[in-house]
Amino acid sequence: MARDGDINEPTREFPDYPTSESLRDRAEGSPDPDRYPGPGVPPSGGGAARGLLWVLGAAALAVVVLLGVQATGLLPDFRNPFAKEQTDRSQPPLLKSIRDLSRYVAAEGNFQVVVDVQNDRRNVPDFLLNERTLFVGAGRVEAYVDFAKIADGAVVVSEDGKTAEIKLPAPQLGETDLDMDKSYVFAQQRGLINRLNDLVAGDPNRQQQIYKLAEDRITAAARDSGLAARAEENTRKMLEGLLRSLGYEKVTVTYTAP
Repeated sequence: MARDGDINEPTREFPDYPTSESLRDRAEGSPDPDRYPGPGVPPSGGGAARGLLWVLGAAALAVVVLLGVQATGLLPDFRNPFAKEQTDRSQPPLLKSIRDLSRYVAAEGNFQVVVDVQNDRRNVPDFLLNERTLFVGAGRVEAYVDFAKIADGAVVVSEDGKTAEIKLPAPQLGETDLDMDKSYVFAQQRGLINRLNDLVAGDPNRQQQIYKLAEDRITAAARDSGLAARAEENTRKMLEGLLRSLGYEKVTVTYTAP
Protein backbone atom coordinates (compact mmCIF):
# COMPACT_ATOMS: atom_id res chain seq x y z
CA MET A 1 0.00 0.00 0.00
CA ALA A 2 1.35 3.35 -1.09
CA ARG A 3 2.23 6.01 1.41
CA ASP A 4 0.19 9.20 1.72
CA GLY A 5 3.09 11.41 0.69
CA ASP A 6 3.54 9.47 -2.58
CA ILE A 7 -0.09 9.46 -3.70
CA ASN A 8 0.33 12.33 -6.25
CA GLU A 9 3.67 11.13 -7.63
CA PRO A 10 3.63 9.08 -10.87
CA THR A 11 4.92 5.62 -10.78
CA ARG A 12 8.11 4.66 -12.56
CA GLU A 13 6.16 2.41 -14.91
CA PHE A 14 4.08 5.27 -16.46
CA PRO A 15 5.36 8.65 -17.73
CA ASP A 16 3.88 11.92 -16.70
CA TYR A 17 0.64 12.62 -18.60
CA PRO A 18 -0.34 16.13 -19.69
CA THR A 19 -2.80 18.08 -17.62
CA SER A 20 -5.10 20.94 -18.63
CA GLU A 21 -2.60 23.50 -17.30
CA SER A 22 0.29 22.03 -19.30
CA LEU A 23 -1.76 21.94 -22.50
CA ARG A 24 -2.76 25.60 -22.01
CA ASP A 25 0.85 26.56 -21.42
CA ARG A 26 1.94 24.84 -24.64
CA ALA A 27 -0.79 26.58 -26.64
CA GLU A 28 0.16 30.01 -25.28
CA GLY A 29 3.91 29.45 -25.50
CA SER A 30 6.26 29.46 -28.57
CA PRO A 31 6.20 26.37 -30.79
CA ASP A 32 9.03 23.92 -30.87
CA PRO A 33 11.55 25.23 -33.43
CA ASP A 34 12.63 21.69 -34.35
CA ARG A 35 9.11 20.50 -35.18
CA TYR A 36 7.43 23.76 -36.27
CA PRO A 37 9.86 26.12 -38.05
CA GLY A 38 8.89 29.70 -38.46
CA PRO A 39 7.75 31.42 -41.64
CA GLY A 40 10.41 31.65 -44.38
CA VAL A 41 12.31 28.71 -42.94
CA PRO A 42 12.24 25.57 -45.15
CA PRO A 43 11.20 22.33 -43.51
CA SER A 44 13.71 19.78 -42.40
CA GLY A 45 13.41 17.97 -45.82
CA GLY A 46 15.02 20.98 -47.56
CA GLY A 47 18.39 19.97 -46.18
CA ALA A 48 18.51 16.88 -48.41
CA ALA A 49 17.53 18.93 -51.47
CA ARG A 50 20.25 21.48 -50.75
CA GLY A 51 22.77 18.66 -50.40
CA LEU A 52 21.75 17.20 -53.75
CA LEU A 53 22.07 20.60 -55.42
CA TRP A 54 25.53 21.03 -53.92
CA VAL A 55 26.61 17.63 -55.27
CA LEU A 56 25.31 18.40 -58.77
CA GLY A 57 26.94 21.82 -58.77
CA ALA A 58 30.26 20.39 -57.67
CA ALA A 59 30.10 17.72 -60.40
CA ALA A 60 29.31 20.33 -63.07
CA LEU A 61 32.14 22.54 -61.85
CA ALA A 62 34.54 19.58 -61.96
CA VAL A 63 33.54 18.80 -65.57
CA VAL A 64 34.03 22.43 -66.62
CA VAL A 65 37.43 22.61 -64.97
CA LEU A 66 38.49 19.30 -66.53
CA LEU A 67 37.45 20.41 -70.02
CA GLY A 68 39.26 23.69 -69.56
CA VAL A 69 42.45 21.94 -68.50
CA GLN A 70 42.19 19.59 -71.46
CA ALA A 71 41.72 22.52 -73.84
CA THR A 72 44.96 24.03 -72.61
CA GLY A 73 46.82 20.86 -73.55
CA LEU A 74 47.98 20.01 -70.05
CA LEU A 75 46.19 16.66 -70.15
CA PRO A 76 46.29 14.09 -72.95
CA ASP A 77 43.26 13.71 -75.22
CA PHE A 78 40.60 11.26 -74.13
CA ARG A 79 40.55 8.37 -76.56
CA ASN A 80 37.91 5.78 -77.27
CA PRO A 81 39.15 2.48 -75.80
CA PHE A 82 37.27 0.63 -78.56
CA ALA A 83 38.41 2.85 -81.44
CA LYS A 84 39.16 1.19 -84.76
CA GLU A 85 42.85 0.54 -85.37
CA GLN A 86 44.71 -0.36 -88.56
CA THR A 87 47.95 -2.30 -88.58
CA ASP A 88 50.04 -2.32 -91.75
CA ARG A 89 52.21 -5.43 -92.05
CA SER A 90 53.01 -4.97 -95.72
CA GLN A 91 56.47 -5.87 -96.96
CA PRO A 92 58.73 -3.24 -98.59
CA PRO A 93 58.50 -2.99 -102.40
CA LEU A 94 60.85 -5.22 -104.38
CA LEU A 95 62.37 -3.92 -107.62
CA LYS A 96 62.18 -6.75 -110.14
CA SER A 97 63.28 -5.13 -113.39
CA ILE A 98 63.95 -1.88 -115.22
CA ARG A 99 63.64 -1.37 -118.94
CA ASP A 100 64.30 1.63 -121.14
CA LEU A 101 61.36 2.89 -123.14
CA SER A 102 61.52 4.61 -126.50
CA ARG A 103 57.83 5.06 -126.90
CA TYR A 104 56.14 8.14 -128.16
CA VAL A 105 52.65 8.16 -126.72
CA ALA A 106 50.63 9.87 -129.41
CA ALA A 107 47.08 9.30 -128.19
CA GLU A 108 45.18 8.06 -125.18
CA GLY A 109 41.63 6.84 -124.87
CA ASN A 110 39.53 6.78 -121.68
CA PHE A 111 36.77 4.19 -121.58
CA GLN A 112 34.01 3.05 -119.27
CA VAL A 113 32.29 -0.32 -119.41
CA VAL A 114 29.44 -1.90 -117.44
CA VAL A 115 29.95 -5.61 -116.77
CA ASP A 116 26.91 -7.65 -115.73
CA VAL A 117 27.89 -11.25 -114.99
CA GLN A 118 25.79 -13.97 -113.41
CA ASN A 119 26.94 -17.46 -112.35
CA ASP A 120 24.29 -19.94 -111.28
CA ARG A 121 23.21 -23.57 -111.72
CA ARG A 122 20.37 -25.12 -113.65
CA ASN A 123 17.29 -26.15 -111.70
CA VAL A 124 18.66 -24.49 -108.54
CA PRO A 125 16.81 -21.48 -107.12
CA ASP A 126 18.71 -18.23 -107.20
CA PHE A 127 18.24 -17.64 -103.49
CA LEU A 128 20.27 -20.80 -102.83
CA LEU A 129 23.02 -20.71 -105.44
CA ASN A 130 23.53 -17.57 -107.46
CA GLU A 131 26.17 -14.92 -107.97
CA ARG A 132 25.46 -11.82 -110.02
CA THR A 133 27.74 -8.79 -110.10
CA LEU A 134 27.17 -5.44 -111.75
CA PHE A 135 30.58 -3.79 -112.13
CA VAL A 136 31.38 -0.36 -113.57
CA GLY A 137 34.94 -0.33 -114.91
CA ALA A 138 36.91 2.73 -115.99
CA GLY A 139 40.23 2.40 -117.78
CA ARG A 140 42.57 4.00 -120.26
CA VAL A 141 44.52 2.74 -123.25
CA GLU A 142 47.58 4.40 -124.77
CA ALA A 143 48.48 4.35 -128.45
CA TYR A 144 52.22 4.75 -129.04
CA VAL A 145 54.96 4.46 -131.63
CA ASP A 146 58.02 2.50 -130.58
CA PHE A 147 61.02 4.41 -131.93
CA ALA A 148 63.30 1.59 -130.80
CA LYS A 149 61.93 -0.52 -133.66
CA ILE A 150 62.95 1.92 -136.38
CA ALA A 151 65.01 -0.13 -138.86
CA ASP A 152 68.29 0.91 -140.43
CA GLY A 153 67.76 3.12 -143.43
CA ALA A 154 64.32 4.20 -142.25
CA VAL A 155 65.40 7.85 -142.34
CA VAL A 156 66.44 9.19 -145.76
CA VAL A 157 67.65 12.76 -146.24
CA SER A 158 68.18 14.39 -149.62
CA GLU A 159 71.60 15.69 -150.68
CA ASP A 160 70.50 19.30 -150.53
CA GLY A 161 69.14 18.80 -146.99
CA LYS A 162 65.67 20.01 -147.82
CA THR A 163 63.76 16.74 -147.95
CA ALA A 164 63.44 14.00 -145.35
CA GLU A 165 61.61 10.70 -145.52
CA ILE A 166 60.92 8.68 -142.37
CA LYS A 167 59.45 5.21 -142.19
CA LEU A 168 58.06 4.32 -138.78
CA PRO A 169 56.59 1.14 -137.30
CA ALA A 170 52.81 1.11 -137.02
CA PRO A 171 51.36 2.46 -133.80
CA GLN A 172 50.49 -0.05 -131.09
CA LEU A 173 47.99 -0.14 -128.32
CA GLY A 174 49.26 -0.47 -124.79
CA GLU A 175 47.76 -2.65 -122.11
CA THR A 176 44.51 -1.54 -120.59
CA ASP A 177 45.07 0.27 -117.32
CA LEU A 178 42.01 -0.27 -115.13
CA ASP A 179 41.57 2.71 -112.82
CA MET A 180 40.46 1.23 -109.51
CA ASP A 181 39.76 4.68 -108.06
CA LYS A 182 37.01 5.18 -110.64
CA SER A 183 35.84 1.55 -110.90
CA TYR A 184 33.34 0.13 -108.45
CA VAL A 185 30.81 -2.65 -107.85
CA PHE A 186 27.41 -1.09 -108.40
CA ALA A 187 25.31 -4.06 -107.21
CA GLN A 188 25.83 -7.66 -106.18
CA GLN A 189 23.50 -10.58 -105.50
CA ARG A 190 24.63 -13.79 -103.83
CA GLY A 191 22.74 -16.91 -102.85
CA LEU A 192 22.68 -18.50 -99.43
CA ILE A 193 25.17 -21.22 -100.36
CA ASN A 194 27.52 -18.62 -101.85
CA ARG A 195 27.47 -16.62 -98.64
CA LEU A 196 28.12 -19.69 -96.52
CA ASN A 197 31.01 -20.63 -98.78
CA ASP A 198 32.55 -17.21 -98.21
CA LEU A 199 32.40 -17.76 -94.47
CA VAL A 200 34.02 -21.20 -94.67
CA ALA A 201 36.54 -20.71 -97.47
CA GLY A 202 36.41 -17.27 -99.01
CA ASP A 203 38.14 -16.60 -102.33
CA PRO A 204 40.18 -13.36 -102.17
CA ASN A 205 40.61 -13.43 -105.97
CA ARG A 206 36.90 -13.76 -106.68
CA GLN A 207 36.74 -10.29 -108.26
CA GLN A 208 39.69 -10.92 -110.58
CA GLN A 209 37.40 -12.49 -113.16
CA ILE A 210 35.29 -9.34 -113.23
CA TYR A 211 38.37 -7.12 -113.56
CA LYS A 212 39.80 -9.23 -116.38
CA LEU A 213 36.52 -9.17 -118.26
CA ALA A 214 36.32 -5.39 -117.94
CA GLU A 215 39.89 -5.01 -119.22
CA ASP A 216 39.20 -7.26 -122.22
CA ARG A 217 36.13 -5.30 -123.19
CA ILE A 218 37.94 -1.98 -122.91
CA THR A 219 40.79 -3.32 -125.04
CA ALA A 220 38.34 -4.44 -127.71
CA ALA A 221 36.66 -1.05 -127.64
CA ALA A 222 40.03 0.69 -128.05
CA ARG A 223 40.78 -1.33 -131.21
CA ASP A 224 37.50 -0.25 -132.77
CA SER A 225 37.74 3.37 -131.68
CA GLY A 226 40.28 4.52 -134.25
CA LEU A 227 42.85 5.22 -131.55
CA ALA A 228 45.72 3.83 -133.66
CA ALA A 229 44.83 6.09 -136.61
CA ARG A 230 44.77 9.05 -134.25
CA ALA A 231 48.26 8.10 -133.04
CA GLU A 232 49.53 7.97 -136.64
CA GLU A 233 48.26 11.45 -137.37
CA ASN A 234 49.62 12.96 -134.15
CA THR A 235 53.07 11.38 -134.65
CA ARG A 236 53.24 12.63 -138.24
CA LYS A 237 52.41 16.17 -137.17
CA MET A 238 54.99 16.07 -134.40
CA LEU A 239 57.82 14.91 -136.70
CA GLU A 240 56.90 17.31 -139.48
CA GLY A 241 56.94 20.25 -137.11
CA LEU A 242 60.23 19.13 -135.55
CA LEU A 243 62.11 18.59 -138.86
CA ARG A 244 60.81 21.75 -140.45
CA SER A 245 62.12 23.69 -137.48
CA LEU A 246 65.52 22.18 -138.32
CA GLY A 247 65.42 23.49 -141.90
CA TYR A 248 63.75 20.67 -143.85
CA GLU A 249 61.19 21.96 -146.30
CA LYS A 250 59.49 18.68 -147.13
CA VAL A 251 58.92 15.89 -144.63
CA THR A 252 57.30 12.56 -145.48
CA VAL A 253 56.26 10.13 -142.76
CA THR A 254 55.05 6.64 -143.62
CA TYR A 255 54.24 3.57 -141.54
CA THR A 256 55.06 -0.06 -142.05
CA ALA A 257 52.38 -2.70 -141.94
CA PRO A 258 51.60 -3.87 -138.40
